[in-house]
Amino acid sequence: GIREPVAGSLLYGNNIISGAVIPSSAAIGIHFYPIWEAASLDEWLYNGGPYELIVLHFLLGVCCYIGREWELSYRLGMRPWISVAFTAPVAAAAAVFLVYPIGQGSFSDGMPLGISGTFNFMLVFQAEHNILMHPFHQLGVAGVFGGSLFSAMHGSLVTSSLIRETTENESANNGYKFGQEEETYNIVAAHGYFGRLIFQYASFNNSRSLHFFLGLWPVVGIWFTA
Repeated sequence: GIREPVAGSLLYGNNIISGAVIPSSAAIGIHFYPIWEAASLDEWLYNGGPYELIVLHFLLGVCCYIGREWELSYRLGMRPWISVAFTAPVAAAAAVFLVYPIGQGSFSDGMPLGISGTFNFMLVFQAEHNILMHPFHQLGVAGVFGGSLFSAMHGSLVTSSLIRETTENESANNGYKFGQEEETYNIVAAHGYFGRLIFQYASFNNSRSLHFFLGLWPVVGIWFTA
């Protein structure tokens, strides 16, 4: 028989963890389902119309945001890598909200917009596709966890090698002036420490190539996963 559809709203007894915008009905498939295509608002809500509305507007918005980031960089005379890096999470979002549902033939297979719904999506995806064994997904895991590791390593090294401009009774952060020309930390000391901790050539001696690597690693990993 016909069962009651999954309810994601707080009014139906969900909390912040279990609440979600539930993907549209399998009966809709990948048809475009705006409000005016339904006989009534109640029918549109019953069939999960809000999911398509939110997801398609979200994807349009974040794609436009890539352009906004590029334009701001261009107008300020900066290089375009901020917008390039942002394409990684946009590609990942497009994969789970648009590309995968189209491949499956229905938006009902898209990722729910909620915490428990996301976990359910992950479990079902693994059960049906064994994505954890795919080398591209493994590159994404290496990108995210590696990016976290490198970020923590870089932040702790810089914080540990700050050039103190204040007394012991005042925060070292107060010794920094926005826009100052002087180096704020001793990169030679940081390089020397890390080169001895691991081995010499594991440590960057060029600040620019270091920061490019910090951005490149997670972005390329997430590109592969998407």
